[in-house]
Amino acid sequence: MNGFKLPGSQRRQPSLFAAGPPRDQLSPEALTAAIVKELNNFRGHVEDPEYRDFMQDVDSALNKSLKQSHLVAPIIDSLRHSFIEQGPPGLRTQLKYEYHGYLANRRFSSTNLQDQARVADIRYPVEWYPKTRQMQRMIHLHVGPTNSGKTYHALKRLEQAQVGLCTVEMVPVNTDFDVAVVDEIQMIGHEERGWAWTQAVLGLKAKELHLCGEERTVPLVKELAAAMGDDLQVHHYQRLSPLKTMSASLKGDLSCLRKGDCVVAFSKVQIHKIKREIEIKTKKPVAVVYGSLPPEIRAQQAQLFNDPNNDYDILVASDAIGMGLNLSIKRIIFTTTMKFNGRSQVPVEIAQMKQIAGRAGRYRTAAQAAAPDIIAKDLTGLEAISRRSSAVVPPAKSLGLVTTLHRCDLQSLRNAMENQADPIMSAGLFPPVDVLVRFAAYFPPSTPFSYILLRLHNKSLLHPRFHLCSLKDHLQIADTIEPVKNLTISDRIIFCASPANLKDDTQRPVLRAFADCVGNRRGGGILDIRALNLGLLNQQVIVGSKDYLQKLESLHKSLILYLWLSYRFAGIFSSQALAFYVKSLVEEKIQQTLTQASKTIRHVASGSSLGHDVQEHFGPMSLPLAKADGDLDDAEQSLSCHHLPCHNEFGNGDTSTVNHVTLRKPSIGLDVVIPGLISHQQPWGRDSPP
Repeated sequence: MNGFKLPGSQRRQPSLFAAGPPRDQLSPEALTAAIVKELNNFRGHVEDPEYRDFMQDVDSALNKSLKQSHLVAPIIDSLRHSFIEQGPPGLRTQLKYEYHGYLANRRFSSTNLQDQARVADIRYPVEWYPKTRQMQRMIHLHVGPTNSGKTYHALKRLEQAQVGLCTVEMVPVNTDFDVAVVDEIQMIGHEERGWAWTQAVLGLKAKELHLCGEERTVPLVKELAAAMGDDLQVHHYQRLSPLKTMSASLKGDLSCLRKGDCVVAFSKVQIHKIKREIEIKTKKPVAVVYGSLPPEIRAQQAQLFNDPNNDYDILVASDAIGMGLNLSIKRIIFTTTMKFNGRSQVPVEIAQMKQIAGRAGRYRTAAQAAAPDIIAKDLTGLEAISRRSSAVVPPAKSLGLVTTLHRCDLQSLRNAMENQADPIMSAGLFPPVDVLVRFAAYFPPSTPFSYILLRLHNKSLLHPRFHLCSLKDHLQIADTIEPVKNLTISDRIIFCASPANLKDDTQRPVLRAFADCVGNRRGGGILDIRALNLGLLNQQVIVGSKDYLQKLESLHKSLILYLWLSYRFAGIFSSQALAFYVKSLVEEKIQQTLTQASKTIRHVASGSSLGHDVQEHFGPMSLPLAKADGDLDDAEQSLSCHHLPCHNEFGNGDTSTVNHVTLRKPSIGLDVVIPGLISHQQPWGRDSPP
């Protein structure tokens, strides 16, 4: 079977939806007609007889659905759904999957299909971790609302352990621990990321496992503990400080903001607009926190906001503040109670709204909650604690307030605060590597790995208490690296599990370049990879440029991915120490960009001549506060962005001069000047850091 590529016609006709109603508002007949038109645009001439037969079947099903709308074949239903969700690109991708399914059904024997079904039987994931099942674990489930002290109690127990682990994602299930703490356990039910929390609960080899999160996880965790044969003790907590929904909104008036306020928006664009508006009105700098900022920058911005001795009185943030940061917030103000889900504006879920609102009234800072010498973060997203300390302190009591910016959103907020979120009914799963490898072995080498993932996903047999996590990110990654030669199935599995963020279009060529390095088994030095925009480090900070900040954030994501891969392909991505250092430089530039932008905007508000420069980058300084138009990076990046230590050691024989180093790669014509390094007389090696 040859690798499948949809042929393209020589002249592409304009899409039916260049203008017109949204696809999800069309009648079934109009939607089918639109699909026929799109298919004709890239049908072309095909010599492969199997593909011709396949398209004849598709045409027949389309004609039947046009004539009799109540007779819809499964393939037409799949094409409609993909077209509604992703337009013509989604239609092409789904047609590719349908074609490979057509070939599989024709070529696999009944015995093959039965064998595949046995491999796809993943009803008993507790059996995936036999060494953990040999242990008799004690599980402590700490449940309660935000600011109830549940995580504090778990961390106190962790401090007493000789070997402990506080984990977020990608846990080392083959390592022994005395105590492990898994925070935000309600994420076990997440549609896309729940598998990471399920893996932690089922697989961690810890004598004591502490799970912290929301009350609605109790029934599910009880079922899981019983299935694993582990002991379970549930600890219930009440909020330590009162939380009150205000009787009035701010009526759209940002001048009503006061010290300790956090303004919440669900779009990065909206966050920067509001930040600028507030800085103009108050003539003071404003801290920002959103998901696509590096975690180190989020922590720095949180410190600025928490410090009572500076002018950062107000924070503008996305839903990223819902997890992972302790902030001295007195009042939460929602700019909207709607959020863009990739297709349309939908109400923010009750659980998410309550979790964000619960951040109000928290008066302890991140530094008070955990001293930096106690918690060290690494590439796997783990927080390893191996020292005793009294640094963790319980929350102090104070009234937290929550309201909305606009009057029209206040009732929605009240309804959310007065109601309970639905219980979590199932835990997320992703098939383990050995299942993927065995399932892939049934398919010819030319079969796209994304199709293999999708077929396993569709064929999987599950227990009702589990659900398969969405394959959206995995399929996009798999399709991006599909053309790369010499990648093994195991290689592709590793890439699909990586923290690649393809919502940022600049990451696709970077991901492809990294995959090429693995396929070639060489060329993974950080200066050998053309797709990395290292030349950005030569530029001066461009004050007020959204494009410049976006490029810095994208470069940081690329470096995160490089470092993550360097732990999986150490012999290929060999510039790990240098990548750590470059990453720290990017973080410095991001912080400088945010700081300088605030200073410039305050100059504008004071009548300085700098106003022209800012308006050139941002447009008019007075903008209406529109509803948030969505930034899907925010929540997902808060889950998948990995915390990295800052190293100062280099490898690979780079040399330096006084006060700076120039990294020269003639093959790509790149000079990267890294300032601030002291002089050395000899090349640096792994054992001789600067």
